[in-house]
Amino acid sequence: MVNNVVLVGRLTRDPEVRRTQTGTAVASFTIAVDDSRRGPNGEKVTIFMPVSVFGKSADSVSRFTKKGSLVGVIGRLTQRKYVRRTDNVEVTSTEIVANQVEFMEPKGSNASDSGYVSDAPSAAVPSSQLDDETEGKNLDSLDLDIASDNLPF
Repeated sequence: MVNNVVLVGRLTRDPEVRRTQTGTAVASFTIAVDDSRRGPNGEKVTIFMPVSVFGKSADSVSRFTKKGSLVGVIGRLTQRKYVRRTDNVEVTSTEIVANQVEFMEPKGSNASDSGYVSDAPSAAVPSSQLDDETEGKNLDSLDLDIASDNLPF
């Protein structure tokens, strides 16, 4: 049997961090994930999944994410059953216990929210930084042999 979940979505609220009796950090948050199917009127369907993550990952999530952050979650699906105190009804709750949470947006991407736009032109590469082979040539015209699996994107 395999129980493995991989989701990418945005946090619907800031993560909540608490500690267990032994001092282990636990971060809880909910991510909104777009479903591939459409609703009856053609509208987008969104699934809201609660996520819990433990230990150092919990501390990292609480420090580096907030409502709206795009994250990738890898973990396992769990279910809990409990009796709701208000009306004495048995409730089944499904959530993800994450083994790994990946931050999917570049570090400092929130800086773009400040409205700052640099009007300075981008700096050209000084000729002193060019090696002998490329000196005097247009860098765009270089014939580079780079395999696609070596690109960072």
